[in-house]
Amino acid sequence: MTLTQPSPRRYAPHELTTRHARGELTVIDVREPMEYAGGHIPGSRNIPLSRLGSTDLPDGPLVLVCQSGKRSRRGLSDLLRRGHAHPLAELEGGFGAWQAAGLPVGRHARAPLPLMRQVQIAAGGLVLLGVLLSQVVAPGWIWLSGLVGAGLMFAGISGFCGMARLLAVMPWNRVST
Repeated sequence: MTLTQPSPRRYAPHELTTRHARGELTVIDVREPMEYAGGHIPGSRNIPLSRLGSTDLPDGPLVLVCQSGKRSRRGLSDLLRRGHAHPLAELEGGFGAWQAAGLPVGRHARAPLPLMRQVQIAAGGLVLLGVLLSQVVAPGWIWLSGLVGAGLMFAGISGFCGMARLLAVMPWNRVST
Protein backbone atom coordinates (compact mmCIF):
# COMPACT_ATOMS: atom_id res chain seq x y z
CA MET A 1 0.00 0.00 0.00
CA THR A 2 1.39 3.41 -0.96
CA LEU A 3 0.64 6.58 0.89
CA THR A 4 0.04 9.61 -1.25
CA GLN A 5 0.23 13.16 -0.07
CA PRO A 6 -2.67 15.42 -0.96
CA SER A 7 -2.09 17.92 -3.74
CA PRO A 8 -0.29 21.01 -2.50
CA ARG A 9 -2.54 23.87 -1.56
CA ARG A 10 -2.68 27.03 -3.67
CA TYR A 11 -2.95 30.36 -1.88
CA ALA A 12 -4.47 33.47 -3.41
CA PRO A 13 -2.20 36.51 -2.88
CA HIS A 14 -4.38 38.21 -0.22
CA GLU A 15 -4.82 34.98 1.73
CA LEU A 16 -1.06 34.37 1.65
CA THR A 17 -0.26 37.84 2.93
CA THR A 18 -2.59 37.35 5.90
CA ARG A 19 -1.22 33.91 6.83
CA HIS A 20 2.39 35.06 6.29
CA ALA A 21 1.88 38.14 8.48
CA ARG A 22 0.57 35.88 11.28
CA GLY A 23 3.71 33.74 11.03
CA GLU A 24 1.71 30.63 10.10
CA LEU A 25 3.98 29.69 7.20
CA THR A 26 7.32 30.38 5.54
CA VAL A 27 7.47 31.78 2.01
CA ILE A 28 10.31 30.40 -0.13
CA ASP A 29 11.05 32.28 -3.36
CA VAL A 30 12.63 29.82 -5.81
CA ARG A 31 13.69 32.43 -8.40
CA GLU A 32 17.30 33.34 -9.05
CA PRO A 33 18.94 35.92 -6.74
CA MET A 34 18.88 38.65 -9.41
CA GLU A 35 15.12 38.21 -9.88
CA TYR A 36 14.55 38.15 -6.12
CA ALA A 37 16.61 41.32 -5.62
CA GLY A 38 14.47 43.15 -8.17
CA GLY A 39 11.24 42.41 -6.35
CA HIS A 40 10.02 39.88 -3.81
CA ILE A 41 7.45 39.23 -1.10
CA PRO A 42 8.68 40.99 2.05
CA GLY A 43 9.85 38.45 4.61
CA SER A 44 10.29 35.67 2.06
CA ARG A 45 13.46 33.61 1.87
CA ASN A 46 15.32 33.16 -1.43
CA ILE A 47 16.35 29.60 -2.23
CA PRO A 48 16.77 29.18 -6.01
CA LEU A 49 15.12 26.09 -7.48
CA SER A 50 18.55 24.65 -8.36
CA ARG A 51 19.49 24.63 -4.63
CA LEU A 52 16.11 23.71 -3.16
CA GLY A 53 16.91 20.02 -2.70
CA SER A 54 20.32 20.64 -1.13
CA THR A 55 19.33 23.36 1.34
CA ASP A 56 18.00 22.84 4.85
CA LEU A 57 14.43 24.06 4.81
CA PRO A 58 12.66 25.53 7.82
CA ASP A 59 10.21 23.38 9.74
CA GLY A 60 6.52 24.01 9.33
CA PRO A 61 4.32 24.83 6.35
CA LEU A 62 6.12 26.17 3.27
CA VAL A 63 4.76 28.16 0.36
CA LEU A 64 6.88 28.20 -2.79
CA VAL A 65 6.83 31.24 -5.05
CA CYS A 66 8.31 32.05 -8.45
CA GLN A 67 7.39 34.56 -11.14
CA SER A 68 4.47 32.70 -12.74
CA GLY A 69 4.16 29.35 -10.96
CA LYS A 70 6.12 27.02 -13.25
CA ARG A 71 9.29 26.79 -11.12
CA SER A 72 7.37 26.64 -7.85
CA ARG A 73 5.36 23.66 -9.17
CA ARG A 74 8.62 21.92 -10.14
CA GLY A 75 9.97 22.62 -6.66
CA LEU A 76 6.83 21.24 -5.04
CA SER A 77 7.06 18.08 -7.14
CA ASP A 78 10.70 17.61 -6.17
CA LEU A 79 10.00 18.11 -2.46
CA LEU A 80 7.01 15.75 -2.55
CA ARG A 81 9.08 13.13 -4.36
CA ARG A 82 11.74 13.43 -1.64
CA GLY A 83 9.10 12.93 1.05
CA HIS A 84 9.17 16.41 2.59
CA ALA A 85 7.49 16.08 5.98
CA HIS A 86 5.74 19.46 6.31
CA PRO A 87 2.73 20.88 4.42
CA LEU A 88 3.59 22.41 1.06
CA ALA A 89 1.75 25.02 -0.97
CA GLU A 90 2.27 27.53 -3.76
CA LEU A 91 1.19 31.07 -4.53
CA GLU A 92 -1.50 30.97 -7.20
CA GLY A 93 -0.30 32.99 -10.17
CA GLY A 94 3.16 33.49 -8.71
CA PHE A 95 4.84 36.77 -7.88
CA GLY A 96 3.16 38.35 -10.90
CA ALA A 97 -0.24 37.79 -9.23
CA TRP A 98 1.14 39.23 -5.98
CA GLN A 99 2.16 42.41 -7.80
CA ALA A 100 -1.12 42.59 -9.73
CA ALA A 101 -2.98 42.44 -6.40
CA GLY A 102 -1.12 45.60 -5.32
CA LEU A 103 0.53 43.92 -2.33
CA PRO A 104 3.83 45.20 -0.86
CA VAL A 105 7.01 44.37 -2.76
CA GLY A 106 10.48 44.27 -1.24
CA ARG A 107 13.48 45.28 -3.34
CA HIS A 108 17.19 45.38 -2.71
CA ALA A 109 18.42 48.97 -2.88
CA ARG A 110 21.06 48.18 -5.50
CA ALA A 111 19.11 45.65 -7.56
CA PRO A 112 20.00 45.60 -11.27
CA LEU A 113 17.45 46.38 -13.95
CA PRO A 114 15.29 43.39 -14.91
CA LEU A 115 17.09 41.21 -17.45
CA MET A 116 14.58 41.80 -20.26
CA ARG A 117 15.03 45.57 -19.92
CA GLN A 118 18.78 45.06 -20.14
CA VAL A 119 18.27 43.02 -23.34
CA GLN A 120 16.04 45.75 -24.79
CA ILE A 121 18.62 48.45 -24.00
CA ALA A 122 21.53 46.41 -25.39
CA ALA A 123 19.68 45.31 -28.55
CA GLY A 124 18.36 48.80 -29.22
CA GLY A 125 21.80 50.29 -28.68
CA LEU A 126 23.44 47.81 -31.05
CA VAL A 127 20.83 48.39 -33.76
CA LEU A 128 21.24 52.16 -33.43
CA LEU A 129 25.03 51.82 -33.47
CA GLY A 130 24.87 49.66 -36.61
CA VAL A 131 22.69 52.20 -38.42
CA LEU A 132 24.87 55.17 -37.36
CA LEU A 133 28.14 53.43 -38.27
CA SER A 134 26.69 52.40 -41.65
CA GLN A 135 25.97 56.06 -42.41
CA VAL A 136 29.19 57.56 -40.99
CA VAL A 137 31.92 54.92 -41.34
CA ALA A 138 31.05 52.22 -43.88
CA PRO A 139 27.80 50.77 -45.28
CA GLY A 140 28.76 47.26 -44.13
CA TRP A 141 28.02 48.18 -40.52
CA ILE A 142 24.31 47.81 -41.26
CA TRP A 143 24.88 44.07 -40.88
CA LEU A 144 25.28 44.63 -37.13
CA SER A 145 21.65 45.78 -37.00
CA GLY A 146 20.59 42.80 -39.12
CA LEU A 147 22.46 40.38 -36.88
CA VAL A 148 20.79 41.78 -33.75
CA GLY A 149 17.38 41.59 -35.44
CA ALA A 150 18.01 37.96 -36.45
CA GLY A 151 19.09 37.13 -32.91
CA LEU A 152 15.91 38.64 -31.47
CA MET A 153 13.76 36.69 -33.95
CA PHE A 154 15.60 33.47 -33.02
CA ALA A 155 15.06 34.21 -29.32
CA GLY A 156 11.35 34.76 -29.88
CA ILE A 157 10.92 31.57 -31.88
CA SER A 158 13.15 29.26 -29.84
CA GLY A 159 12.84 30.68 -26.33
CA PHE A 160 16.65 30.89 -26.08
CA CYS A 161 18.16 34.37 -25.86
CA GLY A 162 21.93 34.36 -26.02
CA MET A 163 22.08 38.07 -25.18
CA ALA A 164 20.07 37.50 -22.00
CA ARG A 165 22.36 34.62 -21.01
CA LEU A 166 25.40 36.81 -21.59
CA LEU A 167 23.96 39.76 -19.66
CA ALA A 168 22.92 37.52 -16.76
CA VAL A 169 26.55 36.68 -15.97
CA MET A 170 27.80 40.26 -16.10
CA PRO A 171 29.28 41.62 -12.84
CA TRP A 172 26.45 44.08 -12.22
CA ASN A 173 23.96 41.17 -12.23
CA ARG A 174 25.74 39.14 -9.57
CA VAL A 175 23.54 39.62 -6.55
CA SER A 176 23.98 37.76 -3.29
CA THR A 177 21.08 37.42 -0.91
